[in-house]
Amino acid sequence: MNSTRIVLGVEYDGSRFFGWQWQTRQRSVQLVLEQALSKVANHPVAVICAGRTDTGVHALEQVVHFDTTAQREMDAWLLGGNCNLPDEVRILWVKPAIADFHARYSAVARFYRYVISNRSVKSALSVKQMTWCYPHLDADNMHKAAQYLLGNHDFSSFRAQGCQSKSPCRMVYFIDVYREDDRVIMDICANAFLHHMVRNIAGALMAVGTGKQPVAWLPSLLAEKNRKVAGVTAPPDGLYLGGVFYPEHYGMSKNIIFTRLPSDARRFD
Repeated sequence: MNSTRIVLGVEYDGSRFFGWQWQTRQRSVQLVLEQALSKVANHPVAVICAGRTDTGVHALEQVVHFDTTAQREMDAWLLGGNCNLPDEVRILWVKPAIADFHARYSAVARFYRYVISNRSVKSALSVKQMTWCYPHLDADNMHKAAQYLLGNHDFSSFRAQGCQSKSPCRMVYFIDVYREDDRVIMDICANAFLHHMVRNIAGALMAVGTGKQPVAWLPSLLAEKNRKVAGVTAPPDGLYLGGVFYPEHYGMSKNIIFTRLPSDARRFD
């Protein structure tokens, strides 16, 4: 029987999971999603995601694909999958994929968001959904510092020591830091990310925001190419995979962040 490739968008609260990837004796997002889809398909389903998130990291829109011989309407995957998922995970949309589509390898850019609760008292309602920072953060200075990261750079100072990527070079298309009431938000879009890269950037920018480091600190960190000089890694609680971008011919909808990119970056060359 012919196999069909299905692609879906998934939202999840990562605070109760040991990351995306399947692990022995640990609860992962991949595990519960495969279990739910397997029930709908009536056969074992293996899923592949656009980007594997770590323990405690969330997703506003993770992109996932899987192959199946089951003949189902798209609504059956959406409704049936959600009926079998825990409350912390939701399938947002489902569509058939072009045969050569691959959630990870077809992606040309990814968007992450980091959310900081910047008030004197830690939130009782969003303990695991935001990172708390008590000292006041100057979002304008954080934004100015972040602009030094635009373009193609060696991000060795912002990669985890155990990062397995062959190259430390990444192209940052867009980075914006702004305040919304008592929250400071960092949005960043790049062709790909190193392990802990977003959290390490967030940690460095928070040091700028509190005044511990100057705005011009970021270029020196890039030049050092040394993780030890770039400060602390920000907690996973405030990190969200916000969206994934694919070439036009795959017919995938684009996250609204796409409209905020410079026009020359929208080509993702």
